[in-house]
Amino acid sequence: MRHRRHYSLEEASALLPWVADRLTAMRDAHARLTDEEAREALAGGAPGNGGGRPGRQVGEAFVELQAGLGALSSREIILRDLERGLIDFPTVREGEEAYLCWVDDEPEIGYWHELDAGYAGRKPL
Repeated sequence: MRHRRHYSLEEASALLPWVADRLTAMRDAHARLTDEEAREALAGGAPGNGGGRPGRQVGEAFVELQAGLGALSSREIILRDLERGLIDFPTVREGEEAYLCWVDDEPEIGYWHELDAGYAGRKPL
C-alpha cells in the first residue's frame, strides 16, 4: 500500500469544510506571494534588510502556504492543484487502494479514481 491513512467516504466528507478553509488560506497566501507590487518593492529593497514590509509580506505568505501544505500532508490528504482546489483522499475500494477525488466547487465527494489514473480517470461513486 502506498498510503498509511485511508478515508471512508464519510470521513473524507466530514473534512471538506476544514479542507476548504485550508484552500482559501493557501490561495490567499499564494496571491500575496505573486503580488506584483510586493515583488517589485522586494526586488528594489536593500539587500541587507530583507525588503522591509514587502519582504515580510512575502515571507509570511510563504510560511502560511507551507503550513497549509503541511496540515494537509500530515493527514495524507493530497493537494493536486491549488488553483482548482483538486484534492485526493486515499481510500480502499474493493480491496484496492484508490483516491476519493474532490474539486473545491463540487458540493460533495462524488468521484474516485485509481492511484495512477488522475483527474482524467475519475469515475462516479
